[in-house]
Amino acid sequence: MSKSDVSLDIERIDPVTFQIIKHRLVRVTDEAVEALKRVSGSSTTNEGHDLMVALYTKEGDLLTGGVGFLHHYVGASKATKHIIDTFEGDINEGDTFILNDPYTAALHPPDVYIISPIFYEGELKAFAANFVHVGDIGAIDPGGFSPNSTSIYHEGFQTPGMKIVEGGEIRRDVLDTILNMSRDPGRLELDFRSQIAANNVAIERMQEMIDDFGADTVEAVGEELIEQSRDQFRQRLLDLPDGEWEERMYLDSYPDDETFTIEMTLRKSGDSLTFDFSGTTGQSEYGLNCTHIGTVGGVLAPLLPLMCHDITWNDGIISQVDVETPEGTVVNATRPAPVSIATVATLQVCNSLSTLAVSKMQGSSESYDDRATAVWHGSHCGVGLTMRKGDETKVDMITDTFAGAGGARATGDGVDLAGEVTNVVTRWANAERHESNQPLRFLGRKFTADSGGAGQYRGGVGHEYAVTPVPEEGFDEIISRTTGRGVSIPQSIGLFGGYPGCTIEFAKLKGASGSSETGFPRPSDDGHDVENVQWGNNALDDDDALYVRAPGSGGYGDPLDRDPNDVASDVSDGLVTPETAIDVYGVPVDADGTIVDDVEERRDELYAERLEAGDGSFDPPISAADLEPTEFELGVNVSVGRADGELFAACANCDTPLASASGDWKAAVTSTEKPISAAGAHRESTDDVVLREFTCPECGTLLDTEVALADDAHLSSRLFE
Repeated sequence: MSKSDVSLDIERIDPVTFQIIKHRLVRVTDEAVEALKRVSGSSTTNEGHDLMVALYTKEGDLLTGGVGFLHHYVGASKATKHIIDTFEGDINEGDTFILNDPYTAALHPPDVYIISPIFYEGELKAFAANFVHVGDIGAIDPGGFSPNSTSIYHEGFQTPGMKIVEGGEIRRDVLDTILNMSRDPGRLELDFRSQIAANNVAIERMQEMIDDFGADTVEAVGEELIEQSRDQFRQRLLDLPDGEWEERMYLDSYPDDETFTIEMTLRKSGDSLTFDFSGTTGQSEYGLNCTHIGTVGGVLAPLLPLMCHDITWNDGIISQVDVETPEGTVVNATRPAPVSIATVATLQVCNSLSTLAVSKMQGSSESYDDRATAVWHGSHCGVGLTMRKGDETKVDMITDTFAGAGGARATGDGVDLAGEVTNVVTRWANAERHESNQPLRFLGRKFTADSGGAGQYRGGVGHEYAVTPVPEEGFDEIISRTTGRGVSIPQSIGLFGGYPGCTIEFAKLKGASGSSETGFPRPSDDGHDVENVQWGNNALDDDDALYVRAPGSGGYGDPLDRDPNDVASDVSDGLVTPETAIDVYGVPVDADGTIVDDVEERRDELYAERLEAGDGSFDPPISAADLEPTEFELGVNVSVGRADGELFAACANCDTPLASASGDWKAAVTSTEKPISAAGAHRESTDDVVLREFTCPECGTLLDTEVALADDAHLSSRLFE
């Protein structure tokens, strides 16, 4: 239920029947997901959970969705509507359609939509649709992500929609044509068959439910669910104050030798919500771009679990959100711009921007601030593999990229290796699973100290690992494929003063394979040559080791507010280094995590440093005694009060009024810029990337942080009456 009063009375259906059908709809998608995973032989699908199954109305609107990558809900909806329009009069029982063209509806070519109509007694009642990230589809590079593509025409097979199953029989001409373009046709065919199987299960279960309750009743429940979600979401928006929240992140593109700026403003007015990407820079020459529908899915995906966790996810929510994307930018590329890397590049940045903005919006009200979270898993560290033996090619990937770190929350630390907020059921395969079907041996996997962003609540930590080829497997060639971003600019941004998580690293270590008994090779070790392999295809020789460091997540709140005992425990557990404990958290500890000096004294020193950064010109706009408290906030350490009918931002620690809440309150406080490395280890960056800190000019409390290019203006958050 919403925290607001919303009537859930159902006039047309008795409440018991309504709840039974509602839960059976959920079970339909759950069972279809299980069928998909059981048929699939792909670790990406059945281990990484890189999939989605959903039910759509006969008009193509989302009815209810299963777990998986949530940004595909809108793409599959658009794909279903395209099929309805394109094949009008030729959609029959037993048909199944395939669509993966990004400039029609797909998010990138390897995420293939399989769409099946659901008939009952000869009448179309609904659609089942799903996607998985399939194996090789014939792009210029093996696998789905193509680092060398500079055009959509380089990115493999794409269709704006055609029948792959007709009258219950697979069309061999269509299937064989697609498979003929793949380097690994066996895996690709199994991917397709697993998707078709999932839809078949959904169709059977829907028909059984209609048998039990009648078509009119099931359809009425679907209509009521969409209407309920619309009403609940509208009321939730009305509960929150009006305002706008600016966010910005950077996409560091290795092949473009350029840093792209992605700016987004979330505007909330009454019961309307708009994500506006004005200010975003132009599209990339390479496949980092998103189409408009990818950006829409990117911002909606975090909104669902963060703001609508207790509302049925369907078109009642989606239809109320507007997304504005300037054409010709990385968030709305124009054909024939390449987009094969979108889902782990610009689209994932949109996930993170939405996470921050939605969290700040909910964090503006005491009734909802417990839902706020910093960025989870800001950058995928995917490693694709191409393995050749004679005339055969096998395409696969290492699933460690799905083991993301959970962002710190208003209620506690982020979860170490928790996955992604946009797919809460992602997971990674264990080392033995990889070693059983890939010619690789893991030399080590472990948490990375300091990878989680510092804060009152620490961001979840990420991990690092190294693998090496196994020569006795007899493969002629093993090639890793990477498309890394976040190497020079942290992508896991903190919230309300929390620090960012670490940057990432890809390296090939020559002559460092050794054995699992000789240790865990890292780029900082002596005795081997280090090659940066963050982008492209790189051959792995028998004595090479491939090293990857994944990001941690963002922190929440002022690090000096963290419980010293929690800091000491983190050091003892190897999650935080002693240097960070002393310099960032203000907790003097030894290497074992024992507190060895006075914490209050050390923190007073750090507060004094913050206060010294001010120029002494601050003058409160009104007296603190004139402020009346409200339930509004602009952050965990920025309260909002009212005086003479106007809202003012104030320091929540010392109650000092700062500025009008509808103005630029950050311009009134102390602002300093530091190198990104000040946030902890593993945050190497260039001189033009800074960590901005905004502190109370009276008490030194950290109010907010930003990762920014030094020449960019600071961001703003505003509330309006």
